[in-house]
Amino acid sequence: MSSEAKPISGQTVAEHNSRESCWIIVHGHVYDVTDFLDDHPGGSKIILKYAGKDATAEYDPIHPPDAIKTNLPPEKHLGPVETGTALQVEVKITDQEKARQERMNARPPLSEILNLHDFEAIAKTVMTDKAWAYYSSAADDEITLRENHAAYHRIWFRPRVMRNVTHLDWSTTILGQKSSMPVYITATALGKLGHPDGELNLTRAAAKHGVIQMIPTLASCSFDELVDAAEPGQTQFLQLYVNNDRNITKRIVQHAEERGIKGLFITVDAPQLGRREKDMRMKFEDADPDQVSKNDKSGEVDRSQGAARAISSFIDPGLCWDDLPWFKSITKMPLILKGVQCWEDALEAYDQGLAGVVLSNHGGRQLEFSRSGIEVLVEVVEKLGEKRGLSFPNEKFQLFVDGGVRRATDVLKAVALGATAVGIGRPFLYAYSSYGLDGMNHALQILRDEFEMNMRLLGARNLKEVVRDMVDASSIHQHVVAVPDDKLYYGNYDTLQSVRLRDIKSNL
Repeated sequence: MSSEAKPISGQTVAEHNSRESCWIIVHGHVYDVTDFLDDHPGGSKIILKYAGKDATAEYDPIHPPDAIKTNLPPEKHLGPVETGTALQVEVKITDQEKARQERMNARPPLSEILNLHDFEAIAKTVMTDKAWAYYSSAADDEITLRENHAAYHRIWFRPRVMRNVTHLDWSTTILGQKSSMPVYITATALGKLGHPDGELNLTRAAAKHGVIQMIPTLASCSFDELVDAAEPGQTQFLQLYVNNDRNITKRIVQHAEERGIKGLFITVDAPQLGRREKDMRMKFEDADPDQVSKNDKSGEVDRSQGAARAISSFIDPGLCWDDLPWFKSITKMPLILKGVQCWEDALEAYDQGLAGVVLSNHGGRQLEFSRSGIEVLVEVVEKLGEKRGLSFPNEKFQLFVDGGVRRATDVLKAVALGATAVGIGRPFLYAYSSYGLDGMNHALQILRDEFEMNMRLLGARNLKEVVRDMVDASSIHQHVVAVPDDKLYYGNYDTLQSVRLRDIKSNL
């Protein structure tokens, strides 16, 4: 497409509104997606709904900003649309959406949000079904999701007393970069599903509170938008899904380095997408049975992968250890493998000269019955000490953990066991999905308050004093699957109440 292409009238675009000739408008530009209909991971129905019209509102929350330009050949980029002429899809406010808006209006004030669990309770009630399904879903029976949190409950403190804890410091350095706490905002996709500003909420809050944001490959905001929004001197990392086309990967990595990104976290636990059934069921509900059967000539069309599948089909399942020299050749950024799940792979990463690993099972979204990152941390520290004489935390080879963290006590347990820092993802999504940027700021302030209290009670004045002897992790390898619907127990147990919506009528 020539950069001087003449604008196309909305009337012309509207004439191409069928399966035989399907044009759509995204961000003021016209695209011919006719040949892409049956290849669209989200199905053709949703595209045909916007045939001949402006599809930006539907496109933005689900796709990275450059997805359409990346996936369509240049000749399908037809040119700009004449300003003000595009047909808009009529959006009907359903009774379901009206009820959701009423629940938004019934949110309690932030002063009543006392912990990160409270954000999740509110998010569940005020997010759209599609957004909640994508953010909260995990693999299969979601046992790994629950285990990620439950594993921290098998670790107990051994606090020290009679120490002067008047002055505390829980700041640290992560890959040589300063952080106000041993926490970073880990990468999560599709931020605009929860809030119109998407990941910009994370960038702005990270700047205010002095923590590091890891920018996701599959963010709803563009990479440059998030970097441009950062304050001078603000540190950002990049999470990378490796593309089948290595030239695309090289371009992403080198552009990130040019923009000042300080660490490259290569995701290694997603050669194939896990079955996230909450998300998949949303796809079933949206599917048109007649259209599916029309397209399903073999009886094997995959119509059930939901939002996750729609954004991840480019990921290379062939990524292997032999690729690491190539990564080292294209960038000088520290390289970290994200998604390591056993000591053998952590040892290999160390031997290959990487800067560290994230011990993670992808938030329980990939292989069901993967062990928690905190459990893997215990064995990695033990085995790398035994086989390479390493002690942790270690500046040259840093260990990170993510998954299941909801309290500063979780973070302190990981630090005591040898982690440099802990990644937090979903709780921050729930915070800004519920309350926007104010929610994110409040979430980070909650963590700061928890660090202050718990470090005093531990008898630790700084993170160097949060040592292995302060925790008892002898039960960490015990695996008992939590059964949340055990009525013999939960029928009698009076559970702690979470924060609740306000009574709208009483506030009128």
